[in-house]
Amino acid sequence: MTDDHAPAGTRVGVDVGGTFTDLVTVRDGRIRVDKTPSTPDAPDEGVVTGLRELDAPLAEVDFLGHGTTVATNAVLEGEWADTALLTTAGFRDAVEIGRQTRPDIYDFDATKPDPVVPRDRRFEVPERVDERGAVLRDLDEAAVRDRARDLRESGVESVAVSLLFSFEHPAHERRVREILREEGVDASVSLSADVLPEIREYERTLTTAMNAALKPVMDAYLGSLAAAAGDLGVDAPLRVMGSNGGLMAADAARERPVNTLLSGPAAGVRGATHVAGRRGVDDLITMDMGGTSCDVSLVRDGDPLVTTDTEVGEYPVSVPTVDIHTVGAGGGSVGYVDTGGALRVGPRSAGAQPGPVCYNRGGTEPTVTDAHLVLGRIDPSGFLPDALGRDAAAVREAFAPLAETVVGDPEATEAAARGLLDVANANMRRALRVVSVERGYDPREFALVAFGGAGPLHATALADALDVPEVIVPRAAGVLSALGLLISDVVYDYSTSMVRRLDDVDPAAVRDAFADFEAEGRAELRDAGRADDAMAFERTLDLRYAGQSFDLSVPVEGDLDGDELDLVEERFHAAHERRYGHASPEEPVELVTVRLRTRGLVEPPELAVEERAGDPDDAIAETRQVGFGDGDAPTDGRDTPVYDRERLPTDAAFDGPAVVEGSESTVVVHPGQRARVDGDANLVVETGGDGE
Repeated sequence: MTDDHAPAGTRVGVDVGGTFTDLVTVRDGRIRVDKTPSTPDAPDEGVVTGLRELDAPLAEVDFLGHGTTVATNAVLEGEWADTALLTTAGFRDAVEIGRQTRPDIYDFDATKPDPVVPRDRRFEVPERVDERGAVLRDLDEAAVRDRARDLRESGVESVAVSLLFSFEHPAHERRVREILREEGVDASVSLSADVLPEIREYERTLTTAMNAALKPVMDAYLGSLAAAAGDLGVDAPLRVMGSNGGLMAADAARERPVNTLLSGPAAGVRGATHVAGRRGVDDLITMDMGGTSCDVSLVRDGDPLVTTDTEVGEYPVSVPTVDIHTVGAGGGSVGYVDTGGALRVGPRSAGAQPGPVCYNRGGTEPTVTDAHLVLGRIDPSGFLPDALGRDAAAVREAFAPLAETVVGDPEATEAAARGLLDVANANMRRALRVVSVERGYDPREFALVAFGGAGPLHATALADALDVPEVIVPRAAGVLSALGLLISDVVYDYSTSMVRRLDDVDPAAVRDAFADFEAEGRAELRDAGRADDAMAFERTLDLRYAGQSFDLSVPVEGDLDGDELDLVEERFHAAHERRYGHASPEEPVELVTVRLRTRGLVEPPELAVEERAGDPDDAIAETRQVGFGDGDAPTDGRDTPVYDRERLPTDAAFDGPAVVEGSESTVVVHPGQRARVDGDANLVVETGGDGE
């Protein structure tokens, strides 16, 4: 099997978006970017089309990484397999009851999402174990066989099995699976002891049910894609980006599709981390802004923060996931006035069709992209095919109702556009504060990495407002998720809940759990072609104060003896202080969950940078009036140079105001800021913030 720890000759990353499928090929250190229209009804077709059109011998591809939205779209659209649930007697409706929280506390008509498994597909199994795994009632195998026969006759496609406290005693779940097979149930089976062996009955059952519902969908997709790639001559094994920010084997993704729900955004965070790390920046905030939304995340010490408290659509999913906060603010977000007379932006989007008004594809409502056009910041004809874009008259007409309502003058288009951008920026500024200030981190100590088609248009203003000292715009800003696939490690996460007072924890039992996880991780990494010297293992314990309903992950650094447990407890108090602003060292602490992350290390490919000499002024394509809103009136415009990013010399530096146009994104450099090109051809904008 290929060992892709070493730099590959030809590496291909494929990220499927809503509009385009991005392909990044690295060969002999040179990056090539290709885009092909996505095919939502058959997403593998867009990928195969892109592979077929690559300007590289497919037989020489020795790494193929893939970021997919198949699982995400299935959840958002409710298009999943016919699924049944087997659970402990008395807990049939736990997955529908959920938590006693309201989506909107003031909305008396608020409804919960439809359960993943409808009630007529949920079945009870007589059995019971206690919270320590002691069997209180043996599994009633005769009853399980009756249920199995019912399932066999129903033609169900997938089965989820979630029994009470199975993380302490998985034998009953495993026996249920054996009986289903013995009775001829031809369906995929997901056990909670495998999918999420952790406390919290609702989240564990829901996540297991969702995994079961997605398995046939992902199995068919990845199976078809792998076969098609093989038919094209690609011998490299398919790797899929997981929500935790690491790659996984395609077979693992087919077995645990719930771990791929944030595949694409996680790849973007990994790409941003790599770009910043090459500059020696290990603390950063990432900002991925596309057409419909903006995803922000925080990276500390070179590793993205990971959470097990994530929502996809309206469903909480408790698998390890890069901590990404999303707001409905993108280039296509529509501006409007609500019933209270306030200007709003998003979450409704004009999408790709018809898109913003300036795209000349039939859009009639003012969007964020249109506002940038009004203020002179973008020229859509420079990045849209078929000479579309820059229909200024149609844009001004679209802004007229907004300007009349907000400003009182239908001709005050610039003021309305500026107001629309201010509201959009306020939404994104709140998102950036959620992942930084509200997590106990000072944004002044971080860099902001902006990517996606629209991210660099807003990042410099947001960084200035939060006193972030520098903004990094990667040279591959528009396809950073695809590039991130090429530099990501293979990562598998293992966990099991062991709820005990820390004083009562047997260190040997925890050491045994870590050892079992490590053995399983080594086996999976070897199957993925990793040598033993390319493996790393990270141990953590989830802790909480006794009586709390939430916990924090704390690293385990030494041998797990009594002294190390004391140090772990001290780290927990410090983490609680940073996260919530207080700690209670005198309170008893509980162990909740034991976690191990196994990492198969990948050596990123060296990327060549074309050296260009010359004067930055030679890269000025034009000068135009650009509105920045920093003068006596919010519509003040300035004569502003517009630089062609592809023509900027290596190590170029220039002061704002400026606009830098690239093939994938546009960067706005505000007055008082300074931009320069670094050794990797990234554009770095120094905001003058308070960072040290």
